[in-house]
Amino acid sequence: MFGSVDRHKNSFLENTKTAREERAQERIRELSAVKIQCYTRSFLCRRKLQKNARDDLDRLIQLPDQNGEGEGVDYKPKLAPALEFFKTVRRFLFFYNQADDKYRFEYLCRYLLISVQSDVTKNSYISVAMTKNALLWIQQVKDIAWKCCQCLKILRPENHHDSNSIMLHLGILVTFTSTTSWKILKTKATEALSQGMIKLCNNIMGHLNTMGLYPILATLLMKGLARFKPSFNKNTLSAIMTVALRPLIAANFSDNLLSVFLLHILSVPAIVHHISVLSPDTLAILITHRVFKRCLDLMTNEQSTRIIFNSLQGNYALCLMANLIQLGFSELEGLIENTLNFMCVMIRLLDGCQKYVLSKKSNLTHWHPVLGWFSQATDKSLHEAMHFVVKQLQLLWSDKMIRILFTDLIEYVEISELKSAPKASPSRNIIKKVIEKASQKNDAPKIKLESSMSTTTCLACNLYRTTLQTLSQLKMDVIGGLSYNEVLLPNLWRFLCDLGPNCGLKIYLDFLTETPNSTIHPVFSLLTLFCETASHLLTTLDDIEMYETQRFLKVSDYVKMSEFLNIFVFRVLWTGMIDLQTAASSDVYNSCWTLLMILHERDARRQFAPKNHWLIRDVKPSLFMAELDRGRKSVQFLMQKVPHIIPFNDRVILFRKYISKEKDVLGITESVCASPQSTLITVHRSRIVEDGYRQLAQLPSRALKGIIRVKFINEQGLDEAGIDQDGVFKEFLEETISRVFDPSLSLFKVTSEQKLYPSSTSFIQENHLALFEFVGKMLGKAVYEGIIIEIPFASFFLTQMLGHQQSSTYSSLDELPSLDPELAKSLNYIKHYDGDMCDLELTFSCDEDCMGRIETHELVPGGKAISVTNENKIRYVHLMAHFRMYRQIRDQTNAFIRGFKTVINKDWLHIFSAPEFQKLISGDNTDMDIEDLRRHTQYYGGYHNNHRVINWLWDILDKDFKDAEKSLFLKFVTSCSKPPLLGFAHLEPPFSIRCVEVSDDQDMGDTVGSVLKGFFNIKKKDAGGRLPTSSTCFNLLKLPNYSKKSILKEKLRYAIHSHSGFEIS
Repeated sequence: MFGSVDRHKNSFLENTKTAREERAQERIRELSAVKIQCYTRSFLCRRKLQKNARDDLDRLIQLPDQNGEGEGVDYKPKLAPALEFFKTVRRFLFFYNQADDKYRFEYLCRYLLISVQSDVTKNSYISVAMTKNALLWIQQVKDIAWKCCQCLKILRPENHHDSNSIMLHLGILVTFTSTTSWKILKTKATEALSQGMIKLCNNIMGHLNTMGLYPILATLLMKGLARFKPSFNKNTLSAIMTVALRPLIAANFSDNLLSVFLLHILSVPAIVHHISVLSPDTLAILITHRVFKRCLDLMTNEQSTRIIFNSLQGNYALCLMANLIQLGFSELEGLIENTLNFMCVMIRLLDGCQKYVLSKKSNLTHWHPVLGWFSQATDKSLHEAMHFVVKQLQLLWSDKMIRILFTDLIEYVEISELKSAPKASPSRNIIKKVIEKASQKNDAPKIKLESSMSTTTCLACNLYRTTLQTLSQLKMDVIGGLSYNEVLLPNLWRFLCDLGPNCGLKIYLDFLTETPNSTIHPVFSLLTLFCETASHLLTTLDDIEMYETQRFLKVSDYVKMSEFLNIFVFRVLWTGMIDLQTAASSDVYNSCWTLLMILHERDARRQFAPKNHWLIRDVKPSLFMAELDRGRKSVQFLMQKVPHIIPFNDRVILFRKYISKEKDVLGITESVCASPQSTLITVHRSRIVEDGYRQLAQLPSRALKGIIRVKFINEQGLDEAGIDQDGVFKEFLEETISRVFDPSLSLFKVTSEQKLYPSSTSFIQENHLALFEFVGKMLGKAVYEGIIIEIPFASFFLTQMLGHQQSSTYSSLDELPSLDPELAKSLNYIKHYDGDMCDLELTFSCDEDCMGRIETHELVPGGKAISVTNENKIRYVHLMAHFRMYRQIRDQTNAFIRGFKTVINKDWLHIFSAPEFQKLISGDNTDMDIEDLRRHTQYYGGYHNNHRVINWLWDILDKDFKDAEKSLFLKFVTSCSKPPLLGFAHLEPPFSIRCVEVSDDQDMGDTVGSVLKGFFNIKKKDAGGRLPTSSTCFNLLKLPNYSKKSILKEKLRYAIHSHSGFEIS
């Protein structure tokens, strides 16, 4: 009974619960339906209101159909009452959607511009501002203006339709940021409202600026200008700059707004350049408001500069710098008045860029066309616009800019020249002349480093030095602009000369004495810049410009300059003012050294300095060499960098010492090894070159440097009798070299001065490169053994053997006359040609007559298609000279040098210049010292120093023979007409004279009989019919015992003129 009640109860509760849940669900469904209906009605209502608002606006502005091309050209709507338009626009803006309403909004802007230009108050949109709706009107204008800005952000200037839209939106911004186009304010009735309306415009500009006007303008400018060809026209660019400048002018160029202007507008690539080209009126506005001066005043504050630079990427800091340069160039008055500030700002900007410049490529670097490897990424558009930026940067080293920055120095030099100019005076007595001469000799410094002229000059030099370091890819352009400037180098040189005795040497040394290794004083920037520009100039000046027309500087200036540099480079290292580690990386030291070596090389090619000019007088050569032997690092560095400070003979001794040490180390001298190993070769007289090449070409370096003995086979196939253990290597070497250097062999050619150089047609000889390497080894062996070989080489070939052509300061054009004077003359004509180079129809290629076949060589890849113009002619002449002297014979030269350096260590050669190297090979051109030869002569066969015939011989040589005959005598006995470099004490083997009275094959020379007969003057027969003979391989003169001095003179003169040695008697 109770169980059924419980069941009914549970069922009832479950049914009740279910009914309750169903009612709850029903309520939820009802609420959901209501909400959906609400949202739907709301959406439909909004859509209706939105449609109504858009339809109302469309009717009001008479919106044309979207018919594509040409739309809006003839748009001339009938103006509705302004208040009605204002309310309609207000409703429309409430529903505005940028994507859907783009077309409608543009016509709204068109209608708005037409309305503003209406002089009917009722229809003018401006009239709403004069009603109770003024506040709402201001907000509406701000809203419309900002929506225009948002549209500008997404439009593309390169698109024709978008470019029209850009101009339309800019028109709105221009119209509502100034009252100048508001026609209803032109009447007398509304004139009183002008000031209030101006404040209203300022309020609108302030709002736009707060919302981000300048970043949007910067984006728009980058789209239109950061490209190879700008896509803006005059009106568009003028409108953008008008909008950008109005807030600045209204705020009276406040620091905050000016900083924003610098960051976003003046950092756009080449914007000032495009303004000057497309919109000169806008540039005039910039100049009128002295924007350049105001920017300098702001950036002179180091903190402001740091803030601006931290907000900019290094790329755009470079663009800012370029724009400021051109702006200053345009606003010359501001530049002249603020030269110091300008230089300081430029240096700071360059230093800021330099922080991101790296020396080499890595995973973190990007290539910049101006700065080189850069740690910040650059976009493609910036690269496209960089050629415009480069044009702006080039103004920094233009003639006008250089004259402005160095104005104080130029004025100082002009005044100094006027004071020093001789004044015409009819009655000048001796006392006045003496006083004037004494005053001219006064070496007191004329320039004080504390003076304003000195400060501005050093700062300008610092600016250009920083420019050279930062703008790495424009370095040659910068250095070229500075070097070829008519006023810079001469005036900097005058500054150095007026610093004190010897170009202010004491001042520089005093600074380094006080603070060793420190070259931060501005005067060092001046010295460095002068040396760099002078170095560049000297590498491009030809001999006519340097020695005859004396362009820029006089020859006497080069003498004085080299004296100063020689002492400075020596003393700072010798005294330890700059340590070796600092010197290796010091711009000051390296620039001075570079200029010094260029001057020394020019002097070596064509002397302009007096004798012994390059020697250092502060230290005796013996002391210097002693320090070098002790291993003093600074002395070793000096010997490596400036070997010319030590006399040539001392360097030759050092060279022979290097060889002697190496021989000891290799164990190829008898002093080290009792029986050193030697190489024996057999050579047939008719095949000297072929047999020598076959047996010596493959010898290793050690064997070549060791003893080589030669056994000759005569024409009959019999062994020739030899002396010195069958070794007649000197004769073999001389014969080999004389044959391979014969131009008829086609390995070498001769210049017009009969100097030898490798032939470009040597390939007609089989294995010609291997033969060149062999010849190089033989010449190296001759130098190694101290054997003088009278072979004259062309100076350019000697330079290549020394490796000097690899120097950045080497100029092929300078040495071209030593190879081809006619080509040098032609290239010099091209270099100075004043007309249009295109008239000559030259290309970057040259034709060569190769065994009757014309071959065309391109100087650069694709050179046949590249015309020579006025802009690239300097490059052309240098490339042509380089091709003629290096590329054309590169393989032959490299093979020869490779062979030469197999025997001679390349590090030993750097202590010689090209002319000195020729002396090392062929002996000196000095007159023969008869007394020195006599002191170092050995006698055999009965002769002695006081023998009658010997006295006659020396007397004839000293008094009767001319210099030319003395040279012939020396050539007759040694095969070389020049005396040894270090005197006859170093002639190897020593010169000797043997008495002969019988035939050469019977005379043994040193028998007791020969000695006694010679000593007691016992004669078997008269030797008057015999001629003197020689063995040049042993430097031996075979001299008959003549009865009379006259006979001796006659026979000796005949023998030396017959060019014969042992073959005639």
